[in-house]
Amino acid sequence: MPLTPDDKPQTHPQDHLQSVPQLQVQDQAQLADPWLQHQAQDHCQIQAQHTQPLTHSHSTSCTLISSKTGLAEAVKDHYEEEAEASTYEAGRTDESFLIQKPATRAKLEARVDSLQGTNPGQPSGLLFRDGKKRIDYILVYKKSSPLVEKRVTFERNLRAEGLMLEKEPSLTNTDIMFVKIHAPWDTLCKYAEQMNIRMPFRFMSNIHNSWLPRNPMKLDKEALPDLEETDCYTAPFSRARMHHFTINNRHTFFSNSTRSRIVHHVLQRTKYEDGKSKMGINRLLGNGTYEAAFPPHEGGYKSRHPIKTHGAQNHRHLLYERWARWGMWYKYQPLDLIRRYFGEKIGLYFAWLGWYTGMLIPAALVGLLVFLYGFLTMDTSQVSKEICETINLFSTVFLEFWKRRRAELTYDWDLIDWEEEEENLRPQFEAKYSRLERVNPISGKPEPFQPFTDKLSRLMVSVSGIFFMISLVLTAVFAVVVFRLIAMEKFASFDWEFVKKNWQFATSGTGVCINFMIIMSLNVVYEKVAYLLTNLEHPRTESEWENSFALKMFLFQFVNLNSSTFYIAFFLGRFAGRPGKYNKLFNRWRLEECHPSGCLIDLCLQMGVIMVLKQIWNNFMELGYPLLQNWWSRRKIKQTEREERTRGGQNVENKVQLPQWDKDWNLQPMNAHGLVDEYLEMVLQFGFTTIFVAAFPLAPLLALLNNIIEIRLDAYKFVTQWRRPMPARATDIGIWYGILEGIGVLAVITNAFVIAITSDYIPRFVYAFRYGPCVDKEYHHEKCLQGYMNSSLSVFDMGVRWNVSEEQSRYCRYRDYRASPWSPVPYDFTLQFWHVLAARLAFIIVFEHLVFGIKSFIAYLIPDMPKSLCDRMRREKYLMQEMMYEAELEHLQKERKKNGRRYHHEWP
Repeated sequence: MPLTPDDKPQTHPQDHLQSVPQLQVQDQAQLADPWLQHQAQDHCQIQAQHTQPLTHSHSTSCTLISSKTGLAEAVKDHYEEEAEASTYEAGRTDESFLIQKPATRAKLEARVDSLQGTNPGQPSGLLFRDGKKRIDYILVYKKSSPLVEKRVTFERNLRAEGLMLEKEPSLTNTDIMFVKIHAPWDTLCKYAEQMNIRMPFRFMSNIHNSWLPRNPMKLDKEALPDLEETDCYTAPFSRARMHHFTINNRHTFFSNSTRSRIVHHVLQRTKYEDGKSKMGINRLLGNGTYEAAFPPHEGGYKSRHPIKTHGAQNHRHLLYERWARWGMWYKYQPLDLIRRYFGEKIGLYFAWLGWYTGMLIPAALVGLLVFLYGFLTMDTSQVSKEICETINLFSTVFLEFWKRRRAELTYDWDLIDWEEEEENLRPQFEAKYSRLERVNPISGKPEPFQPFTDKLSRLMVSVSGIFFMISLVLTAVFAVVVFRLIAMEKFASFDWEFVKKNWQFATSGTGVCINFMIIMSLNVVYEKVAYLLTNLEHPRTESEWENSFALKMFLFQFVNLNSSTFYIAFFLGRFAGRPGKYNKLFNRWRLEECHPSGCLIDLCLQMGVIMVLKQIWNNFMELGYPLLQNWWSRRKIKQTEREERTRGGQNVENKVQLPQWDKDWNLQPMNAHGLVDEYLEMVLQFGFTTIFVAAFPLAPLLALLNNIIEIRLDAYKFVTQWRRPMPARATDIGIWYGILEGIGVLAVITNAFVIAITSDYIPRFVYAFRYGPCVDKEYHHEKCLQGYMNSSLSVFDMGVRWNVSEEQSRYCRYRDYRASPWSPVPYDFTLQFWHVLAARLAFIIVFEHLVFGIKSFIAYLIPDMPKSLCDRMRREKYLMQEMMYEAELEHLQKERKKNGRRYHHEWP
């Protein structure tokens, strides 16, 4: 068994002062780099002047270095720590410490070139200087930062936890220093056991049986030749039972994402000062001690040679070739590889996005057929509107089948038994409530807590802010309504005959464009307000902060995006009045009415324009903006290098290959809100696709086309334009599933109102069965609607008000159910109006109950976990017990053979 960091022999501080110079003398002749020799000599001088070591754990790590490279690294890092600490304590800043001299920079570049030349087969910038230790994490800080003491203490404690550190200055910025972190085998094993990470079990024979269903999204070995086999049973890692696991190679047993997750776990729990809450890399990033912290990418994503003949250089290159390229738009996503490289949380996002896109295909086909049928029949049939009702069930089927898909992914990715770790408290929460403590029921340790009264008061203020912002949205909608009224008058009296003839379409089109500009402008304000209100609540953990922020962003943008649509669907033309008694806004502008063909035309135009323009804008901001930022960063780097080489008299064409950490530092970081923006865009689109689908059947088709592009845009962004995010674990899509369920319920109610109130389905139905020519007859067909238009128009006498003579056209018709001017009660609502109103209300109640009943029945029929998956889980549990019994018996028999004892076949 390898020694763990806790089992290593301890060394006294006095021995440390003697051992380091002795090792230095023995290995000084072997150090090939004069720069490292100089650092080692200075290190010996500093150690001789000090009577006490910095920390006992650091002296132990120094004495255990045996190789010449490890000694040089420790000497150099220790010297830098001493220099930084002495500079900080003296309270002065040395220019030579902050700005690197050209001569030193030239030596450094030469040393980087020599290291790259000695390891031509290794990726640039992925290993320590010895060419053996893999870089698992990168920390970035500025030399000019005054917070030296915190950083030095933090890095010492990292070494005490078993991590190995190595520093490297940036080749593009003289003020930037990189700290490369490597987790040795013993440290990985120690924390893998603490974190309960599941690893491949050794016995894999007869695991995959032919009767087990094959996952259609499973990676193809022929398409992805460099991906190792992952279809095997796993078990929680244990150092005591290490012989049970498949450890063919210690360097590849833990994947890169697992290694980065372990290092991140250590970074989150390492102290930088004395105190209960003075720990974690997040706090150091927040106070400016470090500029960034990220795991490195696995090399470049492009190659001069084709992947089919030469294979993939690394997983990043493989992801680019098989996932992020536009030519892969029709292919399945390599979800296992995405999960391996970016972690389960990002893998679940792309799995959900791909599943949602696939479920849009049947909805898009139905919507396209409905649109084409309605376009060809020109409202001569009601079949198209009846078919739209079936699309309301799309949200239910999508969510129920997604739960099954998620269950399969959590099983394949070993997340069934995974429990989310207890999160650290947010620094803002601890700083606010540090004086109030109570015992955590999970950890059993005292921690700050927020009193209920304080939490309630802050929540009320936050809710008040939400309602205020919603009222601001309604004010913007009212402003758009006023603009439409003014534009209606102008277009109706326009000089251009074409505009004057189509003034209603011109009014709707300009109103939609202005509304879109207001929507995109308010989105910027909403993000800042949501951020402010969420911080005002002081959430306890980062996940609580993210859920609260996501809910506010959804409410703000959902109301902002759909308020004008709801106005057109349910309020436009409802309060305009009648001829002779029109309602006017501010006693000046007459309220707008729907087109004579109905309000569905305006609603369809509103949804189509907003949906198309918003998708174009979002795609530009997701890809175009990071591309411009990265291009500008590369341009500044090239310009700086050109100026430095010109001043130094070097050839401008002689370029230095940047190491991977420098390349990653110049990429854009993943946005601070994580996947909130990605989910938010798709959830808002889901609402557009389901809520008003009866009015805009092409919405699923537009969403499908957008998502096909969206998947490749996000893939390209994650692989090429962003730094590699920390591989996080998750078992579901979080709060977004509840939001999707809420949208599904709202979609049923909204479509019921659209069909009953906005469309002419109910008035035609009432006419056909109560007032049409087919009343009291046994057959019903299109001829039953003859005379419907005449019955839906009322008569107005213009002679009384405008003194129109009998010779002129005295009467006009308008859409309403009102009595004639010569009736006993002129212009009163007719009996047909009340019949239509009663039928509309009855339809809404029956439709909602029917659809909700069908939704519940579908949810009951579709189990959350497939039966085949349940059988696989039971079989895995059974085989796992058998394999552990056989492995333990085999291990004990080998031990008895080794000790020369007799053994039996029965269980000892």
